Amino acid sequence: MAVTTRLTWKEEKSLQQLLGNVSLRLLYKSRVHGDSPENMLRKCALQGSTITVIYFHNSQQDCILGYLTVIDYDFIKPKVFFYSSFEKDETSKTKAACLNTTQKITDEELTFYSSDNKIFSVIPKNSRLFIHDALRERLGLNLYRDFKYSEWKVFRLEGIKDVAGYVSNRTRATERRNELLEDLRAYKPYADLVSEIRILLLGPVGSGKSSFFNSVKSVFQGHVTRQAAVGADLTSITELYRVYPIKDGEDGKSLSFMLCDSMGLDEKKGAGLCLDDIPYILKGCIPDRYQFSPHKPVTPSHPTFITSPSLKERIHCVAYVLDINSISNLSSNMVAKLKQVHKEVLNCGIAHVALLTKVNNYDEVLQDDLLNMNKSMTSKTQVMNIQRMLNIPISNILMVENYASELTLNPLKEVLILSVLKQMLRAADDFLQDLPEKTDEIANFQLCM
Repeated sequence: MAVTTRLTWKEEKSLQQLLGNVSLRLLYKSRVHGDSPENMLRKCALQGSTITVIYFHNSQQDCILGYLTVIDYDFIKPKVFFYSSFEKDETSKTKAACLNTTQKITDEELTFYSSDNKIFSVIPKNSRLFIHDALRERLGLNLYRDFKYSEWKVFRLEGIKDVAGYVSNRTRATERRNELLEDLRAYKPYADLVSEIRILLLGPVGSGKSSFFNSVKSVFQGHVTRQAAVGADLTSITELYRVYPIKDGEDGKSLSFMLCDSMGLDEKKGAGLCLDDIPYILKGCIPDRYQFSPHKPVTPSHPTFITSPSLKERIHCVAYVLDINSISNLSSNMVAKLKQVHKEVLNCGIAHVALLTKVNNYDEVLQDDLLNMNKSMTSKTQVMNIQRMLNIPISNILMVENYASELTLNPLKEVLILSVLKQMLRAADDFLQDLPEKTDEIANFQLCM
């Protein structure tokens, strides 16, 4: 029987979520070389770091399960990264866990131990797997009870110098990504004053406003998507005011926040978003799909103008979206427009952050714990420039790298995207918390705005 060395599309998609675009060379295939741990060992010994892929079908669902063994002579015990990947509602879900282990291989069984506890076994005799309850929970396999596999394969990892560091970073990023996703899925606005938070994206033409929405949607859908059109030149491609709900790819439900995309600011007079439209956008008077005109600002006489917007229709947080590589080159006209916009935002008392996009060294932005942002030396000057320009606290200056030409998701990028989104929602909650407590006072507050 010939050995098929290429991965199927589904296998490749699943492993890319864990490893990125790395090269894999097939060493062992149970259906060809014999379903025996010792046969596997003979084929894979002295081959360096390998990833094992095990296939099983359960509850009408295909699942890929396995482990990645990192050969690094700095470790007394080999590092093993266990992972699971399965399709749910046409979305691929991948979870991983890293453990220091010892391994025992016989012709009957391949077993991993951690602190003398048996945590994972491949048992060819009856084509079954044993997975410890704690590991099963970390891999999102709590509902699975019968682990009967159909086949397993072993691949050698190629093209990575520091396999341990590379995989460790991606594994930790995947775990942190999953934590952030759960937090944001469960998020509810402060005191239930509104059902959804509205975050307005404002900034110069080409700064990455629409790309940020696309990136957020991609993370929640589980694949790269480009719903909002993105321009490639200095002319704003966004002419409609859009209020985009964010739907969770896991169950299709709308989440408790929306991203509002607007026409870009232009340094030229009579081009880009008209500044006279800004107060009406902030107050919630502009409807979804309103057609902007640089020469004709909206007026209360417009047929779709919302004359008495409710609190839920207003903007709750403004994100000034700026290309980090262009901050030093902003013209005096653009700086003046940004300051004028910021003055309107302050007059409305709306929460605000700065979002710096196109951060090439995004892997350096997150600290080692993946919990906080690190204003690295390569971006510190730009951060300080924005802080001085708009007088925004440094803690509210966020950095991100959007999805542009990529075809697959990257957990490090996703952590950054979700982290800045969480900060925006915190800022919006601060805005809601600062509103008058009584309902009639909130109504009067809205009328004054």
